[in-house]
Amino acid sequence: MFSGGLTHAAIQALDWMANRTVTKTTRPEHQSTGRRGEEDAYFYLRKLGYVMVARNFRSPRRRGEIDLIAWDKDVLCFVEVKTRTTRDVKPAEAAVDRGKQRELAAVAREYLHHLPPSCQFRFDVLSVYYQKQPSLPMFELFQNAFPVS
Repeated sequence: MFSGGLTHAAIQALDWMANRTVTKTTRPEHQSTGRRGEEDAYFYLRKLGYVMVARNFRSPRRRGEIDLIAWDKDVLCFVEVKTRTTRDVKPAEAAVDRGKQRELAAVAREYLHHLPPSCQFRFDVLSVYYQKQPSLPMFELFQNAFPVS
């Protein structure tokens, strides 16, 4: 099975070229770090066997977005990615508080309207840290991170 390594390398090469040829945007550094974390999270989950079906899913009827949606065997996973450069303040996954959980659940319900009612699903949180070696992220995956009523 193709692991996505070639695709990941190609994307990194394109990002490298874009950084040298395209004028910089005024995006804050934390947003760039977050986008990089989502990109690395995508390939990390693929290596774990997740089958990706959507990225940055938004609903016109709900506020917020779901970073990644993927199948883990027969369970549909709504994945929230949290990226940090340090663990000094609090763990990244702590940012998925009750308010964020409600927001994610509302957007997920919109997505689930297009699937059979018997579809099993869960919410995962993936923390991505760029601490010691910024080029090598560390991952912490919390499967079934919170229940939804």
